[in-house]
Amino acid sequence: MLHVGNVRTALFSLLAALPDGRFLLRIEDTDQARVAPRFVEAALRDLDWLGFGAFIDRSAILYQSARTAIYDDYIGRLQAADRAYPCFCSQAALALDRAQAQAQGRPPRYSGRCAMLDPTEAKERLTQGESAVWRFRVPLHEELRFEDTVRGPQVVASDLLGDFVVRRANGEPMFFFTNALDDALSGVTWVLRGEDHLSNTARQILILKALDLPVPRYGHLPLILSDTGVPLSKRDGAQSLDGLRAEGFLPEAIVNYLARLGAVVASDALLTLPDLATAFDPTRIGHAPARYDRQQLLHWQRLAMAHVPLATLLPWVPSQVPIADRVRFAETVRTNSLFPQEFALWAEILYGENETLTAEAEQAVARADARLFDQALVLLAEGRGPADLAQGLKALGFSGKMVFHALRAALTGRLAGPELKDILGLMPHHVLVRRLARFGTSHAQNL
Repeated sequence: MLHVGNVRTALFSLLAALPDGRFLLRIEDTDQARVAPRFVEAALRDLDWLGFGAFIDRSAILYQSARTAIYDDYIGRLQAADRAYPCFCSQAALALDRAQAQAQGRPPRYSGRCAMLDPTEAKERLTQGESAVWRFRVPLHEELRFEDTVRGPQVVASDLLGDFVVRRANGEPMFFFTNALDDALSGVTWVLRGEDHLSNTARQILILKALDLPVPRYGHLPLILSDTGVPLSKRDGAQSLDGLRAEGFLPEAIVNYLARLGAVVASDALLTLPDLATAFDPTRIGHAPARYDRQQLLHWQRLAMAHVPLATLLPWVPSQVPIADRVRFAETVRTNSLFPQEFALWAEILYGENETLTAEAEQAVARADARLFDQALVLLAEGRGPADLAQGLKALGFSGKMVFHALRAALTGRLAGPELKDILGLMPHHVLVRRLARFGTSHAQNL
């Protein structure tokens, strides 16, 4: 399942592509042991939910599992040009080579044992069915230079790479080979990805140059750390997109937060994707790891709650709210709610049987003149509308502060929340009467 690290990488790519470029989606599904259709479906659903779907050409989605013949063709071209050769070394022999290199303080790269095999001998061993991987023949004593969009100039000595595997013994191509090939064949000019792929870049440049294919620009994004300081992983359910959506986070909040996670956006406002792209500057992506901050995400959720269309929030309204009140209820509670469970809480407060008070609300009721509640009941009995209740009580001589604090505390059980006039306009008459009667003089005398 996608987590915020995956989504941020996709988002930065989309923002870099807009408005004139193309944002391409590729499903890397060659590792059949890890492939399940439900994950592909979930990823597409998540991207659509975030608003990316409008910028994805569905007919151009590339599935690597359908491109085996293409990969075989290009590996064949490397073989024909003697840029790839079979390696028959066992895992045990390779492990011994790595251990010896590390003991001698050398990087654990391939020793090149099979690089100089006689071609006739190698062909005969393959014909006899001996297992072999195919390695790319790395040129010696070269400096590979490229400009990283995020990290600036990069230099890699080819001698440090060693001849690397491009196809496994079972015939499967390595992922960095298929990705580089698909980038070139799809016309990709700019690759933004996590810094964990930086070590693959020199290898991919070598492959593309050997095949006379165009090399894109590369930019490597810093990792996102959890609030405990460890890199986010797909197993971290708290930051999975599915988990955030189930909790009630709005896509606008997630997108605006992630656009600023490790990057500088020239606006503090809640922006649409096209407007974010205008304000987004890839040269202002930071080098240091970014820390996932839930409080910042909540800040953007508050802004999103204030700006999203009311229709987005109507599904959050519980069935407990009468149909005729649904729109007015959503309008009333949206400014004091961040998630669906808070809509449910306010539905219970305004329409339900829950009559518990917070400690602060109890103190407010205790400080109030009990006659205020008696007079409120009289005004209701005389046909005074709920919206006029506070004004009627002030006209009788009660202070505005006492009226608003006492009514809010008695009716909702808390001192904070939506506008009192809006609450009074929503609460059914029988609920108003029942809750006010609890605090009148007769109740005080019984105490």
